[in-house]
Amino acid sequence: MRSEDTMRPAAVIRARGLRKEYTVDGVAFPALAGIDLDVRPGEFAAVVGRSGSGKTTLLNLFAGIDTPSGGEVEIAGTRVDRLKGSALAAWRGRTIGLVFQFFQLLPTLTVVENVMLPIDLCGTTPVREQRERAMELLGLVGIADQAHKLPAALSGGQQQRAAVARALANDPPVILADEPTGNLDSATSGRILDLFAGLASDGRAVVMVTHERDVSTWASREVALLDGRITADRQLVRAVG
Repeated sequence: MRSEDTMRPAAVIRARGLRKEYTVDGVAFPALAGIDLDVRPGEFAAVVGRSGSGKTTLLNLFAGIDTPSGGEVEIAGTRVDRLKGSALAAWRGRTIGLVFQFFQLLPTLTVVENVMLPIDLCGTTPVREQRERAMELLGLVGIADQAHKLPAALSGGQQQRAAVARALANDPPVILADEPTGNLDSATSGRILDLFAGLASDGRAVVMVTHERDVSTWASREVALLDGRITADRQLVRAVG
């Protein structure tokens, strides 16, 4: 009989010996000091730790926004640390959905146009179907009625929902979120975390950097960082899949 670990899906995120150093005034500062981490489809992993622990650096390395000083990171079968330029941008557009604390919606585009933009850039959907796809995603996050407004006309929670819809534009297997509830009240935060939990239940790997004190209602796993190292990695609920 196969072991429980053998029956689990293969990791969609795989980091080995991941290091990142920054040089400040000629002195090397280790932001990450050798991270080994696997995240599987269906997991909602909350990365926690105080400021300066390396949380956002880890997320940026997963997304290919930054490059490691050593080690390797593989996402959905691709060695991200080996990609450069247009190949990296194309890979990120297809594979990673990014959600930020400050939403990063383009202010001169309507909400539906913001969601359509990554679809158009990646060419994953025929032009005639892109608006329909974007409207479906806005319906999924509950703000289809706000589609034709500019972002400034939306509440913070609605803007974050729009950002989640945009992150799903190209149906990526991985969602990376950096403090997505940092500017939201507790009730709205709960609704956004419900969305992330649902995305994990649908089979995506969700990794969220957060300062939320208690994520056990939503996340299936908590990974704690301190001084660029993993100090704890615990299952909170049984991961989907």
